[in-house]
This record gives sequence, structure tokens and C-alpha cells, in this order.
Amino acid sequence: MTAPEIVSTLALVEGLHLLQLVDDFRELVGSERDAADPAVQRLTPSPYPDDVDASRAFADGTRDDLLDRRLLDADTVRLSLKDFDIDPDAVTEDAALAPVDVVISESQIDAWLRTLTAIRLVIAQRLDISSDDQHDDDDPRFGIYDWLGYRLEVLIQAADELDG
Repeated sequence: MTAPEIVSTLALVEGLHLLQLVDDFRELVGSERDAADPAVQRLTPSPYPDDVDASRAFADGTRDDLLDRRLLDADTVRLSLKDFDIDPDAVTEDAALAPVDVVISESQIDAWLRTLTAIRLVIAQRLDISSDDQHDDDDPRFGIYDWLGYRLEVLIQAADELDG
């Protein structure tokens, strides 16, 4: 018997963009991370928002471990996206829309969910999104934020079906 898995089909161009987002995220949370970056701070929220000293102590004691786990999750996602690790300049217009299956094993699902959510948090921080009504249809970055939300929702539904 084989382990349960999810097969998600992405257009080649979608996979290329997702791989780039994952690589950018890996750079953000990697070894050269900037603890003062508001996106890094959003990824490591404090349970003590009204106590500056307690917040600082908590962050100093937990930030690196949490970001290291986020990096491991992103590495797992990147490995699943290995078929998209190609030169984007070599992709023809016709090939860009070709469907490519991404196989996500049951053991990788949580890493995918955490990583897509974390990337959305970073984008939300960069776009200063704090509520759903802060959406600029003319800004293509919001499209990326929405697309990630859609992909996250599809993955959650697929994961629920595995459990059901």
C-alpha cells in the first residue's frame, strides 16, 4: 500500500512563480535574516504585545528556532517543486501553460500549508494588509496574494479529503 498523497496540477508558469516565491521566502528566513524586518517580525509574533521587555525576551529566545523550522518547511516545499527548477527564459509561451503535476506526500502537507501561509503573511506585511477590505485591484501584487490564498484553500480541501 502506498502512502496517501495529493497531486496538484500547476501551469508551468505558476510553478515557476511559486518556486521563486519559495526561494525569496527561504532567503528572508535563512541564515542572513534581519530580525528588524517587519515581515520577519510578523512571522514571529509575540504573545506579549503590551509588554515590550517580555516581547523582546520571548523573541530573543524563540525567533531563531521558529525561523529555522520555517526554513525547513520551505525546503520541503522547494523539493516538491523540483520540476520547476528550470531557466524561465527558456520557457516558450506555449510551454508556459502546460500542466505539471506536483506530488505532495501526506508527510509534506503540513510544511506546504505552513509555508504558503507564511508567504502570504510576508506579502500582507509588504502590502500593509491588515484586513480583507484593503485590496487594490490595480496592484498585481494583490493578485499574487489572492492566488496563494486560492492555492492554500485547494490544498486544505485536498488534505481534508485525505483525512476523510
